[in-house]
Amino acid sequence: MRIVRGRFAARPAVYPNVPWPIWGLVWVLLTAAAFVRLDTPAGMVHGQWSGARFAEFLTQFALGGWYLIPSALLLVAANLIDWRSLSRRSLMLVYNWTCLAFLVLSSVGLSGLLVNLLKYAIGRARPLYFQDFGVLALHPFAFDARFAGFPSGHATTMGAVFGVLLLLFPRRWYIALTLTACIASTRIFVGAHYPSDTVAGFGLGLAFALGCGLVFARLGFIFRPARTGLPARKTSFRLTAPEK
Repeated sequence: MRIVRGRFAARPAVYPNVPWPIWGLVWVLLTAAAFVRLDTPAGMVHGQWSGARFAEFLTQFALGGWYLIPSALLLVAANLIDWRSLSRRSLMLVYNWTCLAFLVLSSVGLSGLLVNLLKYAIGRARPLYFQDFGVLALHPFAFDARFAGFPSGHATTMGAVFGVLLLLFPRRWYIALTLTACIASTRIFVGAHYPSDTVAGFGLGLAFALGCGLVFARLGFIFRPARTGLPARKTSFRLTAPEK
């Protein structure tokens, strides 16, 4: 944290010109399209999906604990290590793993906090209760799990994971998107969320991860700044020890 404070003070807040308004508009339009075209059909066929058991298994991997707990343990382990006793190669390895854990905690954790505030503030009923409340029943600040549908917290987690993978492996973005989107979509098949809940949550998590990546590039952690677009991964970032 001393390094973070020092670099924030020394480095100007210069970020690439990312077209956030355009991407935000695309996110809103996709969410609206899912609400208009898909939410009502999804509510009507709730409980009739084939393969629901597989979806119930797969949806567990969208829980934030899968990503937050290992990252937190990595930071605890790094705090217990005497960094001064490490060789240069070992020091860089521990440093890179610490930065990755910090990135995952920031992306998944911060987006998770916001989505939980939003879902209880909005209070949209879940599709499990479609017959009772309809597709757009809002009960703000009810603090009831039945009215915590929008946005999807699991989808937000997968959006953040996709963002982290996109930053680390930009050439394999289609693999990361397919995997994370499939896991996020299971929230629809298990009846926990409408399609628009899932689209909104996925976009929210992705935005947080990309924003964290830009901040990390400014700090010199994992990424280097780019004049336009997303930051690029530094050549010194390795999670395995280089060969001698």
